[in-house]
Amino acid sequence: MKEKHDAELMRLVNEKNRQAFEELYDKYIKLVYSFVMKFCNGNEDKAKEMIQLVFLRLWTTNSHYDPAQGNFVNWLLTITRNICIDYLRKEKRHIEHHQEEHVEIADPANPIDQRVDMNDIATAKNKLTTAQRKLIDLLYWKGYSLSEIAKLEQEPIGTIKSRLHQALKGLRKHLELEDIK
Repeated sequence: MKEKHDAELMRLVNEKNRQAFEELYDKYIKLVYSFVMKFCNGNEDKAKEMIQLVFLRLWTTNSHYDPAQGNFVNWLLTITRNICIDYLRKEKRHIEHHQEEHVEIADPANPIDQRVDMNDIATAKNKLTTAQRKLIDLLYWKGYSLSEIAKLEQEPIGTIKSRLHQALKGLRKHLELEDIK
């Protein structure tokens, strides 16, 4: 069956041909996986669920791919993108609904509930090393995963994790000092 084109494989999948489905899966799992991992910022649990939904949709719905409309890869990635968007929207609605049910008033006597001033954060961040500041920016503000940062910085993942630990420890220390003042 390895000689079959994607359109023929999809036709067979619609007829519930398991071998054709397995061939499409084997052929495109890496592409779908990398697309979904980028889409959900490296959250592997979410990615696994989304990937399962993509291939479940191909198997359970009578999806029709038309080669005249474009490449199979583009069609598959469009389906993948739509599933990712739907998944994240549903998750966001669930979180918002859950937060509405559990709205609590902050206790000013509890230091955990106190809001940290953005100026305090900026001041504390400026006390970190350049490498630590860059790591914080890449991870929290630009959405890179630790493994992506390790590749970008051409350093071992362990070094990046250690730097992150030290950076967060430094931020906590500097923010606690700001609270005392």
